[in-house]
Amino acid sequence: MKFLITGGAGFIGGHLTEALISAGHSVIVIDNLSTGSLDNLRDVQNSNNFSFIEDDILYSDKLNEIIEKVDFIYHLAAAVGVELVVNDPIRTIETNVHGTEKVLKIAAKLNKKIIIASTSEVYGKSNKSSFSENDDLLIGPSTHSRWSYACSKLLDEFFAMAYFRSNKTQVTITRFFNTVGPRQTGRYGMVIPRFVSSAVKNKTISVYGDGSQTRCFCHVFDTVRALIKLSEEDNIAGKIFNIGGTYEISILDLAKKVIELSNSKSDIKFIPYSEAYEEGFEDMMRRVPNVDLIKSKIGWNADLSLDEIIKDVVNSSE
Repeated sequence: MKFLITGGAGFIGGHLTEALISAGHSVIVIDNLSTGSLDNLRDVQNSNNFSFIEDDILYSDKLNEIIEKVDFIYHLAAAVGVELVVNDPIRTIETNVHGTEKVLKIAAKLNKKIIIASTSEVYGKSNKSSFSENDDLLIGPSTHSRWSYACSKLLDEFFAMAYFRSNKTQVTITRFFNTVGPRQTGRYGMVIPRFVSSAVKNKTISVYGDGSQTRCFCHVFDTVRALIKLSEEDNIAGKIFNIGGTYEISILDLAKKVIELSNSKSDIKFIPYSEAYEEGFEDMMRRVPNVDLIKSKIGWNADLSLDEIIKDVVNSSE
């Protein structure tokens, strides 16, 4: 098959490109390199089954021509990371909403199958023990730019479902829960690479808030495996799937685990949210996925443990 990956020079996109080419598929990557990097594609750059187009999907006049050539689209292009979202909310909204709208419109016209990457952020401030795909969503106020990312991705989902209902566009949504692994940068606030970067240098690890907020993490290899299996599956159009690990850990305990597994001498410092991000910043206190739906559909579970995730990030940073 021939795949298009928008945002394919990003962290997840690079690993997905490698896996697809290793399986014998052809891949076209389009990326403007605003947050992605060609380093994420260095292992496939000489493959005859790979081509790269540096362009912005928002403004590209080649997108129709590119999509016409492929069998399947992974739409991963998006603003990434809490820090970027807070510091540049206009870019976040424009990239996520208008970029998805453009790709989706062409995919629908050309009758192409597409997976659109969404996020666990859409579950908002709910404190449920775990989140299922059909749960109600509790988003914070528009006065806090932190929620612009969740709302923009949620609008992407509404676009996708509207196209599915209106003309049976073969579109599927995946909600990622903290995908982590080698080559991920901590530049935009991703917590494990940020912690590891400090730990391997024996520098102070900054924990935002009091560290009691909990998260679950999923190795990028497991996420990629889920994405590929979904592309091989029939009857997934119009559906939403959580993709994430289910082991829950507090951010403070995560920092301690990173120190332990990296043999670091780092200490831990608590930073108020108002100092780390902006005044009035709101965080989600829990974010645990229910993955029963994707397990029942394709038999998928996250196989790699949190310890394995951290060790892989440590090894790739050395």
